Amino acid sequence: MTQLWDFTGGIHPAENKQQSTTRGIRTATMPERLFLPLQQHIGAPAEPVVQVGDRVLKGQKIADITNGIGVPVHAPTSGVIENIAHHPVPHPSGMEDWCITLKPDGEEQWTPTSPVSDYKSLERDQVLKLIREAGIAGMGGAGFPTNIKLRPPRDRKVQTLILNGAECEPYITADDMTMREQAEEVVGGLKIMSWILRPERCVIGIEDNKPQAIERMAKAIEGTQIELAVIPTKYPSGGEKQLIRILTGMEVPSGGIPADIGVMCQNVGTARAVSRAVFEGKPLISRVITITGDAVRDPGNYEALIGTPVNSLLDQAGFDPARASRLVSGGPMMGFTLTSTEVPVTKTSNCVIAATDQELPAPPPEQPCIRCGQCADACPMELLPQQLFWYSRAEEFEKAEHMNLFDCIECGACSYVCPSSIPLVQYYRYAKGEIRVQKAEQLKADRARERFEARQARLEREQEEKELRRKERAKAAAEAQARKKAEAEQAISSDSASDERAAKAAQVEQALARKKAKAERADAEKAPAEAPAQEAPAPAQPKPDLEALEKQVTQARTKLENMQGMLEEARTQQADNVDKLERAVAKNLDRVKRAEDALAEAQQLLANQSESQSTE
Repeated sequence: MTQLWDFTGGIHPAENKQQSTTRGIRTATMPERLFLPLQQHIGAPAEPVVQVGDRVLKGQKIADITNGIGVPVHAPTSGVIENIAHHPVPHPSGMEDWCITLKPDGEEQWTPTSPVSDYKSLERDQVLKLIREAGIAGMGGAGFPTNIKLRPPRDRKVQTLILNGAECEPYITADDMTMREQAEEVVGGLKIMSWILRPERCVIGIEDNKPQAIERMAKAIEGTQIELAVIPTKYPSGGEKQLIRILTGMEVPSGGIPADIGVMCQNVGTARAVSRAVFEGKPLISRVITITGDAVRDPGNYEALIGTPVNSLLDQAGFDPARASRLVSGGPMMGFTLTSTEVPVTKTSNCVIAATDQELPAPPPEQPCIRCGQCADACPMELLPQQLFWYSRAEEFEKAEHMNLFDCIECGACSYVCPSSIPLVQYYRYAKGEIRVQKAEQLKADRARERFEARQARLEREQEEKELRRKERAKAAAEAQARKKAEAEQAISSDSASDERAAKAAQVEQALARKKAKAERADAEKAPAEAPAQEAPAPAQPKPDLEALEKQVTQARTKLENMQGMLEEARTQQADNVDKLERAVAKNLDRVKRAEDALAEAQQLLANQSESQSTE
């Protein structure tokens, strides 16, 4: 016999389960339209892969996850996509969300399926992919994607796999009826998950107020090593951490998950969905949901397609709006009030209570806390609800978080026993929400600060690079200026040397010309006297080289222009060598004038010679 432990706290509210267990599971009628929310689980919402006007088949994928954690959404029946827009969804906020509206065509035409008879012949990753493609998320809690939950970190080996069939909350009997009528499918899904995880122990936990389910599950596990543990009826024994405590004696650490201690819990409905996904190749398109309460004439459990509006199920169960005071989605302890009957059934829906005033009366006005301590005695998580209440009401969220606020499972046991009718859970939910908002804003601010600091660093780096380039340009300009100055000084010295050489050459030429003239005069004096009547011909003057003279003029002018440019640049920059350059320019100007005068004399000489020759 399986050893059991107990957990601290807990309560025993009226069960009210017999109303919905007198009949078996019935198939819900097909509604005129199905509304399929794109987000039915923890993680990112799915994105549509169909368009308005498309005809889809039963089981066809109509939305998928492209980024993040999540599972796809499938068409529960064949029909036409009528709309993709906002629609009311089951949520405590009462807000709308994106939904795909499907209009059934009544043909129930299936898309091709791929059942697997021997899943052990596949790789584990292949089976996990089948589970993911079937769109299976946890059907007993927050709806965490099952394929991800079945893939724990390598350093966290699962030693114990628990199938949660406790269903401790009043009114809800969906899992009870599933185990009664579909025990083989439930055990089949458990075997698949056990084959994936390879735990040392598999155990099914069922409260002792479900004798028929216990009998059917015991028969289904005959010949296997799966344990069946019948646990005492106490709320909230179906909570994940409480069930782990009951069946293993271990406690999940604060802020941790069951995998941290080698344990994993799965829901009965999830196991059935895994079995159908593998053995029948069918995605998660329907689930068992309890419709109960004194305001319905025929309470019971219905196999409803995902997306079925609640009002369609209520009509089938004989709902009397005149008697109903409010509609509750989920159980009376952890559920929330529905603001619209148009909300659809989702993968995590398990119950709708149509309650009368006598059944679920309005809570009395909140009274001051009398510090009786009953909330602390009832808390299954061994918290201090009174201190959490004070901190939450005073908006001292940091202190509330320090008191392990997020370990609260919001079971409602503290509110149930409070003699002052304080809605403690509502205060805790408010505080949790505000803390999440503050953390999100802080994260956003931190990211903005990081972006700002990165931008400032980039601007400083760019400024440093710009300043470095400016210094390099200034250095290059200084080097170029120094180089030009050196070239100017060199040009001045070379020009002075060339002027000296030119002056000496001119002196030599003049001396030679004087010597030649003197020799010619001497020859003329020695000429014979007997020819006095005949005038001696004038000595022939040499023909000047105009081309050479023009070349000298051009070179002199070019050099003069260069020297004038250097002088202007030196004046602009206020250089030290302005005086030298001015003297050099003056010298070059004289050279240009001499060269031009020589050229003009040569041209005149040539003109005179040409005239004398024409006269003779």
